[in-house]
Amino acid sequence: MSAATLTPRALYEEVAELLRQRIFRRELEPGSWIDELKLAEEYGISRTPLREALKVLAAEGLVTMKVRRGAYVTEVSEKDLADVYHLLSLLESDAAGVVAQRATDAQVEELKALHAELEAAARPGHVDRERFFAINERFHMRLLAMADNRWRDQMVADLRKVMKLNRHNSLLKSGRIGESLSEHRAIMAALVDRDAEAAMARMREHFNSGLEAAA
Repeated sequence: MSAATLTPRALYEEVAELLRQRIFRRELEPGSWIDELKLAEEYGISRTPLREALKVLAAEGLVTMKVRRGAYVTEVSEKDLADVYHLLSLLESDAAGVVAQRATDAQVEELKALHAELEAAARPGHVDRERFFAINERFHMRLLAMADNRWRDQMVADLRKVMKLNRHNSLLKSGRIGESLSEHRAIMAALVDRDAEAAMARMREHFNSGLEAAA
């Protein structure tokens, strides 16, 4: 892709998004060195916007800058992963409690529709892991949006980017999709019942199980 095909927004932001998606797709593996010269040539840009893009990804935790060695795709340690899941559990369980109490009937129906898509993606014999992951993320992000706290939304968005560095490990574990679906059913039931405490508890359990599967 040449610089001429990039969108009008700041060049470094566009480059950051291109690299972000390559990291999530494992085209740039955790721990791998990022060849700035090669990428600059590939995108048809100078190294200045590329370095600015790497700074953005470093701030998000996706890239690690090493003195005199350059940029590397971040490797997530067990402690990193535990810390991220712990914070997500706190933030998203709180959001679930808010939604259980304050969501409109139309918003609850919207979440139910997303859950139905999740069920469809996990049909026995027809499991679509990538689709399941995508719908799962949509469900969580929509619930957060309904809870309406932009500061929490930003923190969760940053933490989920780091979690994506390890995202396939948990879903590929035997039986994890079935477990995740069961946990979502419990969360959805608590939301429908408008039971804030149960919604918070079920969301915490969901993240605890996710961490066990990802570790």
